[in-house]
Amino acid sequence: MKAEEVSSYIREWLADYLKSTGLSGFVVGISGGIDSALVSTLCAQTGAKTILLTMPIRQTTAEYERAVQHMDELKMRYPNVSSLEINLTETFETFERAMPFNLNANHLAMANSRSRLRMTTLYAVAQVNGCLVVGTGNKVEDFGVGFYTKYGDGGVDISPIADINKTQVFELARHSGVIPVILEAKPTDGLFEDGRSDEDQIGATYPELEWAMEFSGDETVLTEREQQVLAIYRRLNRINQHKMQPIPVCFIPKMYL
Repeated sequence: MKAEEVSSYIREWLADYLKSTGLSGFVVGISGGIDSALVSTLCAQTGAKTILLTMPIRQTTAEYERAVQHMDELKMRYPNVSSLEINLTETFETFERAMPFNLNANHLAMANSRSRLRMTTLYAVAQVNGCLVVGTGNKVEDFGVGFYTKYGDGGVDISPIADINKTQVFELARHSGVIPVILEAKPTDGLFEDGRSDEDQIGATYPELEWAMEFSGDETVLTEREQQVLAIYRRLNRINQHKMQPIPVCFIPKMYL
């Protein structure tokens, strides 16, 4: 991949799209991970107003500190960048208490609710400031295994890196000057208090998933691990199609109207 050419293309795409909307800038949720670090850097490099937003909910110290360090570094590099911290822990705990069941008994319901609360916050900040909410999902997450929350981090206005694989995200991030502490951290969605990584949740690394996403060869010659990875990829791709496909619409035959 030609990092400079791809970075330049994405920056121009962001600037052109923003101009077409008549809005003033971008809002990016910062998790302390590589995807949001790259997206926020590319937004900053357009020269348009870029608001970085960290929204901790019982966050691990490492995740929180990476997010703050990245935001501080980006503000020093680009005068068009500002940041906000909105701690949503108390809000989320109020939501937990309002539920007629133990939300934490289902770890996915708990994690997805955290993500959807953050989406609501991003859109509130974006609307007040006349900005677009910028997605941070990469190609494998968005179109391979569906590793995101429907109407959570999947609820965005634009997706600048959704055609870029995770390994390419790291390459672009290094080229763009993302801080080493983020480049070296294990990818995580930041939705669990124990700091579990994406690999812990999925059961495969991103390079393995990228291989599976492109695989079209003879399965009889695969190693045991390759067979496992292919099975993981296909299962997640199948069960998460509801995220990756348009919402089904019941079209009523004209004879009934």
